[in-house]
Amino acid sequence: MTQETTAKFNIDTVANAAVTPEVELPWAELGLKQNEFEEILKVLGRRPTGAELAMYSVMWSEHCSYKSSKNHLRQFGAKVTEEMKKDMLVGIGENAGVTNLGDGWAVTFKIESHNSPSFVEPYQGAATGIGGIVRDIISMGARPVAVMDPLRFGAIDHPDTARVMHGAVAGIGGYGNSLGLPNIGGEMVFDAVYQGNPLVNALAVGVMRHEDIRLANASGKGNKVVLFGARTGGDGIGGASVLASESFDDTKPSKRPAVQVGDPFAEKVLIECCLELFKHSLVEGIQDLGAAGISCATSELASNGDGGMQVELTSVLLRDHTLTPGEILMSESQERMMAVVTPENIKAFEAVMEKWNVEYSWLGEVTDTGRLIITWDGEVIVDVDPRTVAHDGPVYDRPYARPSWQDELQANHFNGSAADSERPATSGALAAAVTELVSSPNMCDKSWITKQYDRYVGGNTALAFPDDSGVIRVDEETGLGVALSTDANGRYTYLDPFQGAQLALAEAYRNVATTGAVPMAVSDCLNFGSPEDPDVMWQLAEAIRGLSDACMELSVPVTGGNVSLYNQTGTTAIHPSPVVAVLGKLDDVARRTPSGWREDGQAIYLLGTTADELDGSEWANLRGHLGGVPPRVDLKAEHTLGEILINASRDGMIDAAHDLSEGGLAAALAESALRYGVGARVSLGEVAERDGVDLFTLLFSESQARAIVSVPRSEEVRFNDMCTARGFAHARIGVVDSATEALEITGVDSLPLDALREAHEGTLPKYFG
Repeated sequence: MTQETTAKFNIDTVANAAVTPEVELPWAELGLKQNEFEEILKVLGRRPTGAELAMYSVMWSEHCSYKSSKNHLRQFGAKVTEEMKKDMLVGIGENAGVTNLGDGWAVTFKIESHNSPSFVEPYQGAATGIGGIVRDIISMGARPVAVMDPLRFGAIDHPDTARVMHGAVAGIGGYGNSLGLPNIGGEMVFDAVYQGNPLVNALAVGVMRHEDIRLANASGKGNKVVLFGARTGGDGIGGASVLASESFDDTKPSKRPAVQVGDPFAEKVLIECCLELFKHSLVEGIQDLGAAGISCATSELASNGDGGMQVELTSVLLRDHTLTPGEILMSESQERMMAVVTPENIKAFEAVMEKWNVEYSWLGEVTDTGRLIITWDGEVIVDVDPRTVAHDGPVYDRPYARPSWQDELQANHFNGSAADSERPATSGALAAAVTELVSSPNMCDKSWITKQYDRYVGGNTALAFPDDSGVIRVDEETGLGVALSTDANGRYTYLDPFQGAQLALAEAYRNVATTGAVPMAVSDCLNFGSPEDPDVMWQLAEAIRGLSDACMELSVPVTGGNVSLYNQTGTTAIHPSPVVAVLGKLDDVARRTPSGWREDGQAIYLLGTTADELDGSEWANLRGHLGGVPPRVDLKAEHTLGEILINASRDGMIDAAHDLSEGGLAAALAESALRYGVGARVSLGEVAERDGVDLFTLLFSESQARAIVSVPRSEEVRFNDMCTARGFAHARIGVVDSATEALEITGVDSLPLDALREAHEGTLPKYFG
């Protein structure tokens, strides 16, 4: 990409350009295709004004309209059973889903992407990603209580990776810390496939009482429309329609002006201001201004309501008075909200604004015309049916087909490949392999990053990284809480999109269950390449099909999420990366289970069986191999394992639990020992014989539906009985032993914890200082 800034174009000139069969049309600067411009002409029955064209361009963008994925996403609603609906208070279609926790409490959470902005301007891109997802939570009527950040960057030794990672991590920490929100978990993956397209996904969770739930609609003729928060500037113009809805291309101008600029302190005030408005029931409907700005807020509020809306755009408070009406409508300036207020509540609303020193401007009112009418100095510049802007945009049935190269890829198994020619077999080689694994970029300790985040601000964090899930207390009196985990494996999904998406859900579900929480709801962020590529579109369709089927089988509904497409540079797409977030409920956070053992003499059990499943594994990745098929998915086994982990935690049968995923048993044993610096003695011979695998495979295979737990000796009989009653494979593989000060595995040279920790913690400082 070049470093020149994009020349400012005149929207009215674009709107009045002749319709020609040329490939490069003037309105393409706004991200529109020729057929879409012609559809706008048909919808309006005339040429659009510049302001109307601006609205349609951002609202019909891929980022806002889901035009390539909408037909597939309907499976999430179609496959929801009555059982799955019982605790769903608000589902897909609102700013965020809401789940019932009981006792009048509800939780809302959502995950979204800010990928392209975070490559162009890493600090502001990542910071405003946090700000935007937090405002989604506010707009539901909830108090935000925590954030998480699944991240994927390029090769760890590439010179540009440091630029992007330093900026993104600083942006996430700077914004989230300033808001006083703990960052309780996430992911960090390095892979050259993300070099030009890092993934910066952000999740926020909030809590509220049932009566505090708010929806985004404008109803009630005569009710007033108000914009409040930060002033509107030129940052973020075209962010949704151009920056986030097409691929990067080195031949095109820089998209730098499309990145928003955030102010976390303004957002902190906005949070408190909104919560006071909700407390006194001073708003009838509310919408945050994120992607598409005023275009989105006005059209969605009006479309979701029962009438129409009339707005005077000159009333918008500006930071940049050179902005045209179209630019004001497209601006994605941060820290702004739009609300609908009854006339009788105007004075009370203004009093709250003045108390918090928040600027506001009354823009117009709700009407019964069924039209969204926007004026500029009294002159009508927008006159549209709001549904045609917000909900009735183009929907594409993109062609897709299984790629011709998929069969060859899946036939290229790790076992027997050149990369597998020197498999560790001696005790010394196996010890070296474990050390190499835990010091690898994807398996190493991430505290160099997480120490830049405040994980415990607010005093309600019960678990955070490096535990399997973050846990937040919701109610101090009862101890009610929620657990959250985000997971994805781009290599698995590249090998098999259907199974890869299911594996992402299975891992997040398993991580939540290890804490003792009951999984209740899902939010997803589907990160893929260009939908105009039939290969990529097939990956997306298969991933959605796989995820929706798995959600139905595990009885956890998708309550919201995000699709991020065009994550590619030129014709090179990222690995398909469906990031899945699972939320679970804990009746009492005091009973949550951490991932590391602490008590001497406790028995260590391995739950589940191990097969020879090294394709797509972290070990294969370290050997430069990607091929074959991902680990087998067994959702019934995942459900049974979840029940065992949840019941054992609740009934005090286990003191630690760690899922087995990337890195397999070797990673889980090392991480469990390093969590509190307590060693263990482990013997795996009987399990290896039972499962028919060698010691190396048992340590490094990434077979699913597995976990390790530490069990007090007084609880072993009960624990064994519970596993046996459910017909679930389990085996006692060792004992916690602090005196060893090492991880001792029979057949593997001793792994002193000091040396293991030095290897585990040294990688990120080595590369990033």
